[in-house]
Amino acid sequence: MKLRSIALTAVVAVAIAGPAQARAIKIVGSSTVFPYTQAVSEEYANNTGNEAPIVESTGTGGGMKAFCAGVGEAHPDITGASRAMKQSEYDLCQSNGVNSVSEALIGYDGLSIGVSKKSTVDWDLSEVQLYKALIAEVPVAGGFVPNPYKKWSDIDSSLPDIAIRVYGPPPTSGTRDAFVELAMHDGCKATGHFKKKKDELDKKAFKSYVKENCSRMRTDGPFIEAGENDNLIVQRLNADETAFGIFGYSFLFENQDTLKAVKVDGVAPSFETIADNSYDIARPLFFYVKNQHRGVIEGMEEFLNEYVSDGALAPGGYLSERGLTPLSDELRTKTVNDVTNSVHMDRY
Repeated sequence: MKLRSIALTAVVAVAIAGPAQARAIKIVGSSTVFPYTQAVSEEYANNTGNEAPIVESTGTGGGMKAFCAGVGEAHPDITGASRAMKQSEYDLCQSNGVNSVSEALIGYDGLSIGVSKKSTVDWDLSEVQLYKALIAEVPVAGGFVPNPYKKWSDIDSSLPDIAIRVYGPPPTSGTRDAFVELAMHDGCKATGHFKKKKDELDKKAFKSYVKENCSRMRTDGPFIEAGENDNLIVQRLNADETAFGIFGYSFLFENQDTLKAVKVDGVAPSFETIADNSYDIARPLFFYVKNQHRGVIEGMEEFLNEYVSDGALAPGGYLSERGLTPLSDELRTKTVNDVTNSVHMDRY
């Protein structure tokens, strides 16, 4: 977006929200992005002496809903996301007058499966085994039946005779969306039933068939929705050495004194395996900026400059020290340009 257009949107925001607002910057969104945004907020407050932004962990979906609800003092300025903004969310923004949004890719995160360090099992699960453990219904004789697997050994006799108990994020979470797409769908498509369907259906029909039948997590006990607070999952794993938890790599990284990774298809998550794509269930992380609030909400420009600074995002920056896998130099340059120049996202 050209600078003149940005100035015009700022005028619109002033008309709606009044003169420059002294309220704190409001940020919502992903529980995975939350600790990174919190770290930037602390650095911003220390460097400027300004009030630290208010950062809420609402989940990616909840954050998008609040962010796209409108322009003005009552609405958030920024939202974090553990997936890209959906077309439906972009349309919601547009319909509510949020018509200038910058997208910032900040780095990558592995969708880690963790277990207590007290566990004596060296866990290594395939995506097929994960799918079978967590899906609501499994294919049988051409149809689908409720998931019958109660123990890991029910899925594969080589696995421990331990009850399946996995704590994970709710449907509003981008972590849940990404886990379903990257782990469940891949595991699903690798089974015999879906391989056969792939041969029978055209590409579009097969994609729809997978989405319909490979996305619903089971609700009969083995999978437990643990809310948006990933720290609660960590606490539960520390109390139960047989339970698993699904969360971003940063939480595993920060709690490696008490937790260890479950390998997926023989590969454990790490900065190296996430960056080189050898760890198969990794995803990009984002934040989105409401450009109509820039120049209106006090300190917002300074905060955004801190977020995309080399000190934060570059390899060895303080966000990588907290578990964020950094971008390439080329992608980091694009993020800096898009944020500092208020470039309207062109995804849709």
